[in-house]
Amino acid sequence: MKNILVIGAGQSSPYLISYLLEHAEEHDWFVTVGDLDQSLARQRVGDHPRGTAIPLDVNDAALRAAQIENASLVVNMMPPGLQPVIAWDCVQHRRHMISVSHHDESTRALETDASRAGILLLTDVGLDPGIDLMSAMSMIHRVREKGGVIEAFESYGSGVPEPDVPTNPLRYCITWNPRNVVMAAEYGAQYRRNGHTKIVPWHHVFQRSWPIEVDGVGSMEAYPNRDSLAYEDPLGLENTHTLIRGTLRYPGWCETWLQIVRLGLPAEHIRIPHLKDRSYAEIVEMFMPSGVSGTDIEQRVAGFLQLNPTGQIMRNLRWLGLFSNEPCGCDGETVADAMIHLLNTRLVLPESVRDLVIIMHAVDVCYPDDHDRRERIVATFMQRGEPGGTTAMAKTVGLPAALATKLLLADELPLTGCAMPTHELVYGPILRELEKEGMAFTERTDSL
Repeated sequence: MKNILVIGAGQSSPYLISYLLEHAEEHDWFVTVGDLDQSLARQRVGDHPRGTAIPLDVNDAALRAAQIENASLVVNMMPPGLQPVIAWDCVQHRRHMISVSHHDESTRALETDASRAGILLLTDVGLDPGIDLMSAMSMIHRVREKGGVIEAFESYGSGVPEPDVPTNPLRYCITWNPRNVVMAAEYGAQYRRNGHTKIVPWHHVFQRSWPIEVDGVGSMEAYPNRDSLAYEDPLGLENTHTLIRGTLRYPGWCETWLQIVRLGLPAEHIRIPHLKDRSYAEIVEMFMPSGVSGTDIEQRVAGFLQLNPTGQIMRNLRWLGLFSNEPCGCDGETVADAMIHLLNTRLVLPESVRDLVIIMHAVDVCYPDDHDRRERIVATFMQRGEPGGTTAMAKTVGLPAALATKLLLADELPLTGCAMPTHELVYGPILRELEKEGMAFTERTDSL
């Protein structure tokens, strides 16, 4: 019997775990789910005879190594910062790793060791990164097989509530790791547009948004997602004049979150004493410069940020709870912990509302052998969740990782070392299985 260790039982894990358990008897698997919150892990496993839940603190090196050694394969569902230590232990104990996190430099550095160990460290196998990269690679190969030369490539991803459904003033709900929402701009961004490389400092990311039309949804706004140029080589797009990977939100999100960044609230390194007993108004006041005038915190914030005190952005900040005088009740130590707690409290997806996952690729192609004919191909992927049930986010993150797990344990993925799902042996079978599950792209082609 092969033992699958799933590390992390958070919001993106339920569908992955249920899929693995559902197919456990058929493939002779046993699924162990480890999380710091064992009760959450138990909730994911239920009373399934081929699953168990264990308490697992990933920062406990001895415990982490022991559990990885006992596994046949590890599925990493933890935040990106924890991927390197998990990958390292997998190499030491010769265990395959499937991860939904980005292909970071620390993991890439394990390429030689992983190859020598005869194991595969496969990253970027979720939604974004994951389905976006696999579908992009498939699309790029199809274009090149027809003699096309890709001149521009743009790819956008999002997880939002359904459009035109009342949720909250920010038109956003938490359906994945809220830490990734709070710290979305921490690394800044880099991309190329019309032959010019653009570097965006972390505090300007939400200031550099642009409008975009999404088929089936309408007007949205995009902001750059980390380092787009890191995907030049994996996708073979070194010669494009435009290469952009972006995140989509409904209009208004960026201008509001920009002010939260300007206040300095997405900060993970400054510890605030007695945070749990402090109010959000008190926390915000700590970040205000001395000498800012105003009779209350709202007036001082509006003055400092040079915002209309009665405008929509201030109304959004007020609704979110940044000016509340009640104790925040956060168990963490940093203001980022307080913001994560706030988003988990205020931006809950209502049970009657479905979430919506979007991926969109826009590719400009030239056909030199056809009189330099040019066209734009727009491919759009949308998946809706179940009201009060499995979210689209959990399904689209979890299913690709589950399918990759199945391929590896069935010895149908003859790769070793460190890899992304841009290899045809990976994306081919996974995309075919996703399509059977109703996860397919629709395409339209416009002449340029």
